[in-house]
Amino acid sequence: MISFVLSLVALVIGYMLYGRFVERVFGPDDRVTPAVAKADGVDFIVLPNWKIFMIQFLNIAGTGPIFGAIMGAKFGPAAYLWIVFGCIFAGAVHDYLSGMLSMRHDGAGQPELIGHYLGQPTKKVMLVFSVFLLMMVGAVFVYSPALILGKMCSDGLTWVYIWCGIIFVYYIIATMLPIDKIIGKIYPLFAISMLFMAVALMAVLFYKWPSLPELYNGLGGEGFTTPIFPALFITIACGAISGFHATQTPLMARCVKSEKMGRPMFYGAMITEGLVALIWATVSMYFFYGGAAQELNQPLTLQAPEVVTVVSEGWLGTFGGLLALLGVVAAPITSGDTALRSARLIIAEFIHLEQKTIMKRIWICIPLFGATLLLLFYNIENPDGFNVIWSYFGWANQTLAVFTLWAITVYLVRAKKAFWVTMLPALFMTVVCSTFIMISPNAFGFNMNVGYVVGAASLLVAVVWFCIWYRKTNMNIH
Repeated sequence: MISFVLSLVALVIGYMLYGRFVERVFGPDDRVTPAVAKADGVDFIVLPNWKIFMIQFLNIAGTGPIFGAIMGAKFGPAAYLWIVFGCIFAGAVHDYLSGMLSMRHDGAGQPELIGHYLGQPTKKVMLVFSVFLLMMVGAVFVYSPALILGKMCSDGLTWVYIWCGIIFVYYIIATMLPIDKIIGKIYPLFAISMLFMAVALMAVLFYKWPSLPELYNGLGGEGFTTPIFPALFITIACGAISGFHATQTPLMARCVKSEKMGRPMFYGAMITEGLVALIWATVSMYFFYGGAAQELNQPLTLQAPEVVTVVSEGWLGTFGGLLALLGVVAAPITSGDTALRSARLIIAEFIHLEQKTIMKRIWICIPLFGATLLLLFYNIENPDGFNVIWSYFGWANQTLAVFTLWAITVYLVRAKKAFWVTMLPALFMTVVCSTFIMISPNAFGFNMNVGYVVGAASLLVAVVWFCIWYRKTNMNIH
């Protein structure tokens, strides 16, 4: 528990100190924001600051800081270090600067920003990459809650299909309607519920004060042989750094009235997500290594959604069970609808189609939802469909963060600002993603040595490329 407490304190201090430093690096001012300059009553709307924070938190969180932290806790106390350092120096920086850059570019989406700073060919690749990633999120986050709700109604697949249809209809409505009609009303309530559940579980942890693996006893998990690098850094994405967030921050960048609110909205929401991830990582270490599984009479082989349900019901009673249901059902649904909303806006931005007119929203949504339905059908019909899609999502998610960090680095260099704040995490995540794709059984499937060699080579190439580009850029500036 000592490592947990120190990690909590570190995150708070990170927000107050490093978050303020990154804010000074960017330099927010009093210019008119897109929410005011481009107000259209659909996607560009000024919302109250507290509501923006809650929506942003739920947009980027969903079940990510819960499921990822539960799976990542098997790596042992190393999960604490990644959540703390990843969140403060990578994830929150990534979210804050991508959100602020979106505001500076009239609410531009992530592919548009990448194209502006890394070139049009990269923009086209990232457009396809981002939209496909967002459709995967939509498909996965229809099926997983539908499966849970369907099993509550009956053992057959009939109710699963019915719930898939109900959730999909909700997706269509939420994606099409103005952001303040559904998302702006129900998201803050779900966010408050998720935060309440996290705080309640933290209170139980402090009350029980279990004996847990500590950082000073070693980084690895007991009996867990999967190598920490690079698997931990892919497993725990939300709560440390996640490229998916760069597709979500523009949604709220279009609703912020003042640039000076960016730090609490973007950097602060990510730190809050890190706090939630820390709590669930600690709960899970207690479950896997501290004896909670035996106390609750449960096997150690439970999957992440089952751990959420068992722990919440066992520690918080009936009310905890309801909160758990909210976490494993409502949270993924809210991630899915904003993912498809982001996809609609990214496509509209690319083809220069305004979205104030409902028919023009429909023109984009028809093929978008059609493609998502195909992915959903594959998810349902293939017994291993969920795992296959999710494994590709994990790598694609972090790869998206790599491109976003490099795009921000280019901006900071051109603006003569402290570019190292994004260059260092960009280099680290470049190595993580290039190594992981080499060793992943769903990709190349090479052994660890090959993965490490490729990772080292990617680091060398990235450093050389950056140094050459930096020199040319400085000569052009001068």
